[in-house]
Amino acid sequence: MTPIKLDPIDLRILDAVQREGRITKLALAERVGLSPTPCWLRLRKLEKAGIITGYHARIAPRKLAPVTSVIMEVTLAAHRQADFDRFERAIAALPEVVACWSVGGGVDYFLKVMTRDIDAYQRLVDRMLAEEIGIDRYFTYIVTRPVKEETVLPAALLAGG
Repeated sequence: MTPIKLDPIDLRILDAVQREGRITKLALAERVGLSPTPCWLRLRKLEKAGIITGYHARIAPRKLAPVTSVIMEVTLAAHRQADFDRFERAIAALPEVVACWSVGGGVDYFLKVMTRDIDAYQRLVDRMLAEEIGIDRYFTYIVTRPVKEETVLPAALLAGG
């Protein structure tokens, strides 16, 4: 796939909506130096191209309830495409798994799991093992404190630099 070329105005639009998803179209136009209509048209173009995939609120879960974050390293027992597909379908159906990355190297996946406590995490793992979704080995890393959790992509990455 050929990356889409973005000009400096597109990059300013992306930066602004990443940081402030609820920014008004008028404020966005002012921020990027365009009048509202051309700014809105560019924003729509970025959405239609699939570059902007949604607008989300960031929730502070620990303000609502106790939360345990876990990084889980998973190696599958077999490595056929059907094995990967079965595992990924099962993971997609688990709301506690908030992120999953297929990786190269000595393991197959890293998962970010959020549960109320470690006991709830272990019950989830027991369920995953009982459902036989292909897990051979797993390792658990308890997040003791978040140091950085950025959702804003760096402008240099967006510019292809």
